[in-house]
Amino acid sequence: MRRTVLFTMTLTLGLTQAQAQAQAADTAVGKSLYASNCAQCHGPTAKGMASFPSLAGRDADYIQSRLKTYRAGEKVGPNSSLMIPNARNLSDDDIANLSAFLSNNAQ
Repeated sequence: MRRTVLFTMTLTLGLTQAQAQAQAADTAVGKSLYASNCAQCHGPTAKGMASFPSLAGRDADYIQSRLKTYRAGEKVGPNSSLMIPNARNLSDDDIANLSAFLSNNAQ
């Protein structure tokens, strides 16, 4: 019982911190980055096009994780060869801003 409570509290704290980071990020900058770097493949509303998945409303942690994986040069799926060079020059702030925009505003 005690471990369950501790686990729940730890999980809740982690989610709260992730939410706070996403809210602290600059969604206007994220929107601009998206428009200039991502929209041509993922679509102007981030709902995906052809083989490029929808990003609209995705969880900020998921987006951050994927972008950091691509930035590190790691392959994740069939479009990795396209995503890796696009993510290579993204800073942590760029990733936070993109994640905040996509998770909060692109619906």
